[in-house]
Amino acid sequence: MTYCVGVLLNEGIVFASDSRTHAGVDNFASFSKMTVFERAGDRVLVLLSSGNLAGTQAVISVLKQRGDAAGDQPNLWTTRTMFDMAAVVSDAMRDVESRDKGKNELVFNASFLLGGQIKGEAPRLFRIYAEGNYIEAGADTPYLQTGETKYGKPILDRVVTPATSLADASKCVLVSFDSTMRSNLSVGMPIDMVCYSGGTLAVSMRRKFDRGDPYFEALSKGWSEGVRTVFSQLPSLEW
Repeated sequence: MTYCVGVLLNEGIVFASDSRTHAGVDNFASFSKMTVFERAGDRVLVLLSSGNLAGTQAVISVLKQRGDAAGDQPNLWTTRTMFDMAAVVSDAMRDVESRDKGKNELVFNASFLLGGQIKGEAPRLFRIYAEGNYIEAGADTPYLQTGETKYGKPILDRVVTPATSLADASKCVLVSFDSTMRSNLSVGMPIDMVCYSGGTLAVSMRRKFDRGDPYFEALSKGWSEGVRTVFSQLPSLEW
């Protein structure tokens, strides 16, 4: 299992993903689930992957190969809109699923969050399901998740709006990860994060939070203590 989240704001987009992969309770490993495609001044594309690791790697490899190949087929570097880019990812997913269908008993369960900005339009964020269909974030739904979503959702619901600043959204996303990791061992560090400022068409804020990271530990401790303090101040139930 994994946890990925993207938050679409008036100022830009915050992306984050964990790195936990495992094949059983005693076989844990780390693998980055964030892929960034960047052509400064033209486009920034961030892809967060969830599901079968072999499937997601295959999709990313297909996208890279098609982006490097000459031809008329739309690819990473030739799409004119983020909506068209979501279709390119969807097509790659269907091609990988079709190629592997019948070869083994594994079900293709890869899904992605795709976000970023292409010159000429505003930043956009999509969730692409394993079936290849997709939805787009908007004013009423400013964040999208994939993977182990339920534990980190409450804090996002209470804090995030399109008007939230990039700085506050970044803190909120990290608290969301802290809550998820406390409740589910299949989600774990390192956490990859990109904070994209809309209109820059370049990635300038990117960070990996490893176990023992001083900022993350301080944030986790402060959140836990704050929750306990507020809880102790709630009125007692009258019987």
